[in-house]
Amino acid sequence: MELEKGYIVAIKGEIVEVKFYRNPPLIGEILRLEKDPNFFLEVYKSSEKNTFLCFSLFDASKLTRGDRVIRTKKFLEIPVGKELLGRVIDVFGNPLDGLPKIQTQEKRSIFQSPPSYSEIIPGKEIIETGIKVIDFFTPLIKGEELGIFGGAGVGKTILLCELMHNLAFMKKQYAVFAGLGERIREGHELYETLKKNKILPWVSLVFGQMNESASRRIKVGFVAATIAEYFRDELKKDIFFFIDNVYRFLQAGNEISAMMGEIPSEDGYQPTLYSEIASLEERLVSTKNGSITSIQAIYVPADDITDAGVQAVLPYFDSVVILSREVYQEGRFPAVDVLASFSSAVNPEILGKEHYETLLEAKKILEQYKELEEIVAIVGEAELSVENRTIYHRARKILNFMTQNLYMVADQTGIPGKYVKKEETIAGVRAILEGKLDHVPEEAFLFIGGLKDLKY
Repeated sequence: MELEKGYIVAIKGEIVEVKFYRNPPLIGEILRLEKDPNFFLEVYKSSEKNTFLCFSLFDASKLTRGDRVIRTKKFLEIPVGKELLGRVIDVFGNPLDGLPKIQTQEKRSIFQSPPSYSEIIPGKEIIETGIKVIDFFTPLIKGEELGIFGGAGVGKTILLCELMHNLAFMKKQYAVFAGLGERIREGHELYETLKKNKILPWVSLVFGQMNESASRRIKVGFVAATIAEYFRDELKKDIFFFIDNVYRFLQAGNEISAMMGEIPSEDGYQPTLYSEIASLEERLVSTKNGSITSIQAIYVPADDITDAGVQAVLPYFDSVVILSREVYQEGRFPAVDVLASFSSAVNPEILGKEHYETLLEAKKILEQYKELEEIVAIVGEAELSVENRTIYHRARKILNFMTQNLYMVADQTGIPGKYVKKEETIAGVRAILEGKLDHVPEEAFLFIGGLKDLKY
């Protein structure tokens, strides 16, 4: 056993340097403190011969130079199984909901290799979400990824939770939620909301709050992915996977990189940015066993979609929803910028002919509206031709028709949420485009469900 021991040579905050003369540990291996078996270090990288930089996964103030550490020959493991449904855990699998410890038959390492290319099955089936603007403009494909991008306070979390309600609860399918680097208050509010809306029994939640160390926060996504993979591979289930917020994952990696003294790239991000994102996102795929349909919120710093961190995540998504501060300020919710948003599902073979043609026509009229809006702002609507005025008003009706009352904010608004069938949404847009509703005022289309709710 002496051959498996090393000792601490330096402590710099949560970074601990350890030395092994023989049998050095593997990268990612857990080391146990000899004087306290419940205290762990995780090997991050080697710094020089026989010397390794490790994360202290607990309070490093308990450590002193010279303390002995023992190799466990294991990586960080968490319990996996159906017992995790309805429960909230941290990155070690410990309960955070005040309920008894979770007992499962199996444990798994949180670091797994993604399936090989030949095992991955691309999705072609559209999943109805009940949210008009998503179902119509950025359809969600089963087994693929949808990203919700937006700055601070434009409704990313609300839209994510609404999708969780409409997908996990209404379709009665398992879901895994990763609360990555968000505020403790937000995590508690989410838990209570899921409980109140009877969604909790279908969801397994993993939290790593903002006040925790970067080395723990960055693992939240991997822990949640491990749980989802178990449901997919062992239970043969189709899974919904939610992350709020992927940008905090990037930030945690950036903090770790800075602590390790690594030279940042030109834009200030860690040099390992792309490989870190890939290590998480490439695990969220579908195989013959089952599918993982991933919905992720991504914070956009300073509303700058060209930010290097945001651009690094963007290519992984098949459907992208861009939330706009301008739309939010106009009072249209969800505050989606429909022209900036896109989906790889916009294909007649996937959407069907009617939806595809209606979508293209709607986007065309909204592009024209964007130009007309600038003219109206300068010289007024009266200066538009009759044809342009018709286009202008139909486009505004389409934008108003895309607003919706949501279940997740029903307590605050006092108005119950609505689930709208995709066929109703397509029929509504088609009727507006064909001029059948030209006599109806624009305001009548705000926050209704389908056309049957139209009152004028």
